[in-house]
Amino acid sequence: MIVTKRYLPRRTVLRGLGATVALPFLDAMAPALTAVAKTAAQPVPRMGFFYVPNGMFLPSFHPAGEGGTSFELTPTLKPLEPHREKIVVVSGLSNSGVVSTNEGGGVHTRAHGGWLSGVLPKRTEGADLRAGKTIDQYAADKLGADTPLRSLELTIDSNYQVGNCENGYSCAYINSSSWLTATTPLPHERDPRVVFRRLFGDGGSVEARLEQMQTDRSILDSVSDSLGRLERRLGLRDRTTVEEYLDSVREIERRIQRAEEHNAATPLPEVDQPAGVPDDYEEHVKLLHDLLVLGYQADVTRVSCMQMARELSGRSYPAIGVPEGHHTVSHHQLDQHNIAQYTKINTYHMTLFARLLQRMDEIPDGDGTLLDHSILLWGAGMGDGDHHTPYDLPITLAGGGCGTLQGGRHIKYALHTPFMNLGLSLLDKVGMHVDSISDSTGRLADL
Repeated sequence: MIVTKRYLPRRTVLRGLGATVALPFLDAMAPALTAVAKTAAQPVPRMGFFYVPNGMFLPSFHPAGEGGTSFELTPTLKPLEPHREKIVVVSGLSNSGVVSTNEGGGVHTRAHGGWLSGVLPKRTEGADLRAGKTIDQYAADKLGADTPLRSLELTIDSNYQVGNCENGYSCAYINSSSWLTATTPLPHERDPRVVFRRLFGDGGSVEARLEQMQTDRSILDSVSDSLGRLERRLGLRDRTTVEEYLDSVREIERRIQRAEEHNAATPLPEVDQPAGVPDDYEEHVKLLHDLLVLGYQADVTRVSCMQMARELSGRSYPAIGVPEGHHTVSHHQLDQHNIAQYTKINTYHMTLFARLLQRMDEIPDGDGTLLDHSILLWGAGMGDGDHHTPYDLPITLAGGGCGTLQGGRHIKYALHTPFMNLGLSLLDKVGMHVDSISDSTGRLADL
């Protein structure tokens, strides 16, 4: 290696007509023996929150015993076996702040709308919404200050529903898991093409950029001149890193284009499905996950919140042998068939999450991997879906948090320990101190 005081800024991008492609971390961004290297080489933390609806059958999720490192993975957690040393399973936490003793129905909405804030949503069908600022947005106050996108909100389901979705509660409470303020729910995007343009677009309206994409076909074509100039300044390893990263960008473009072509050729009857949204659930999830990985890798965003489905989801999963609706089998009433189908759905969702972890653990990031430098929280707003209670929530943490989170553990806290205590503890790990959130009583010990 030639030691030099010349280096590439961390925010180096490839520019072209209507496009900006941020780059992953490269050796050239942290040259040896310079003052810049000492700061540039520091890993940056990422955070992600992943919501699954309708609770779970808890005996299929929570490991037996009192915690520790020798726990046995339950059926729902089994897909995480390859990543065992980089996960923490948490038991005993409850989100009691969303419990209402006098409002009757609406439990799904309250569990979803207050999942990351611990605040009981205001019962309204109008515009006078009120819930609470969410943990992810506290993280974005710190981590999003230096990135092009403060945070990225994704969903698999349509977020077009308005009015009353459950017992007088606005649909806004289940459309959004992320709230910027107590009165500002953030929209979640389901169309991979729009997400792609948010990550790599450069000015202009979304509509104009989408039209340009249909003409240009590839965003990388428009930055080829910029790429050529950059590669002349890079060493062999950096060129390989850039090429592999851009190959991933190109492949995602192709998958989006294939989805658009398929939708145009075989449109679903009586379904309002925007172009670019695959009609296959698994392909849709994988596309959004891969886009999120690109956003993390290029440091376009460091905070995300994704809904694997919205609360009250009645989606069926015939591809895994579950023709019944998710919400239907969640009301299992201890019927063994319903429990088996319910657990299949939860395990399938976890399998897709495990694929995301694998992708992130394969991508180098400074002295580790993307997963090493991330904290991802996977969970539901309800514990027991049959009883609609936000108690003993199913929670899995993944990643190393830049050395702040030790994996390979099951931690069991006293039942009804506030879920918001976990929120405070995770925020501390990314350098964002918050005194309290909702019903929090302090930080979690041993996390």
